[in-house]
Amino acid sequence: MESAAPTRGTPPSHLGDPVIDARGLVRTYRMGQNLVRALRGVDLQIGRREMVSIVGASGSGKSTLMNILGCLDRPDAGTYILDGVRVHEASKNELADIRNQKIGFVFQGFNLLARTSAVDNVELPLLYNRSSQKKLPTRQMAIEALRRVGLGDRLDHEPSELSGGQQQRVAIARALVTGPSLLLADEPTGNLDSKTSMEVMALFQELNEEGVTIVVVTHEPDIARCAKRVVELRDGLIVRDEPIVDRVRAAVELERLKAVDPVGLI
Repeated sequence: MESAAPTRGTPPSHLGDPVIDARGLVRTYRMGQNLVRALRGVDLQIGRREMVSIVGASGSGKSTLMNILGCLDRPDAGTYILDGVRVHEASKNELADIRNQKIGFVFQGFNLLARTSAVDNVELPLLYNRSSQKKLPTRQMAIEALRRVGLGDRLDHEPSELSGGQQQRVAIARALVTGPSLLLADEPTGNLDSKTSMEVMALFQELNEEGVTIVVVTHEPDIARCAKRVVELRDGLIVRDEPIVDRVRAAVELERLKAVDPVGLI
């Protein structure tokens, strides 16, 4: 018998006006003759300047939740308001505009264009942004975004000329360049070694301290502990939503890893 307690996340009392306000999310898929209830009534509120990790085993519903939060899918029932926009009522074209203007995506596989410079990769979202609220020329905005992630000296490098960590930094700069309300990272360290993973998470923590709202979807416990709050899903329900009391300080952990392995063997 299911307990009623874990079906919904409990929003922290300090959120005020949240960036994410999702209530009663339900999503069902048909697989052959079977119906799969991926989400079964999820409430989730995430405030500005929060850094939240979403965790769960395969089949828990975390990927479905990420797709809805990222405006890549819509719920069958429930409401989702992102930075004041009622996403659950949006058309497909409106969803595309919301994604471009409100969300910066960071993926496991980087998704950079080959044979294209870092600055061109970062500039690309600006060329598709129809909001016409650009304060600087798009090229300058891309350069500033790369400088923000420590790649001001790699502007003309193509992905093949960059390390995995540097490629992910380019992807983060691309996610930041439009000034999104939310940075949504899906397994951002899945293709990286331990030290490079901590480099990326140290950057996320730095950006969060600067005021960027970040949601990280991960299956790695040490990566989840870099956030300030953890949300765990199981069988389409939120079963845990709480602050992280033993938070990993990624910059400190990175220095520890370097001391253990100074020549980069692990």
